[in-house]
Amino acid sequence: MSRDTLFLLDNDFADPALGGERHFYCKDCMTVEGLLAAFPDRATNIDVVRVAWPRPRGPVVAMLGEQNQNCPALAFAEGGFANEIEALLAALHTRHGFPERHP
Repeated sequence: MSRDTLFLLDNDFADPALGGERHFYCKDCMTVEGLLAAFPDRATNIDVVRVAWPRPRGPVVAMLGEQNQNCPALAFAEGGFANEIEALLAALHTRHGFPERHP
């Protein structure tokens, strides 16, 4: 892998555990989607993969392992990853030049 890979959940999904009829989005994924939309030039070196809500999330499992299916997740080209929102946003800043989140 020569580029970082960003895994995001699909923007609109149903949760079978909640009846499957209501539709949801992931607030952390939407935060990252907003950064990608606001700063498209900074996202050019990131491969973005959108995955479906239900687990197992095949592409995420293949790259990060079954224990690490949380999204959003940023897989680093040289190995390692961030899949907690604060660490992921910090990595987007340091690795790809996105602005920092204001405290």
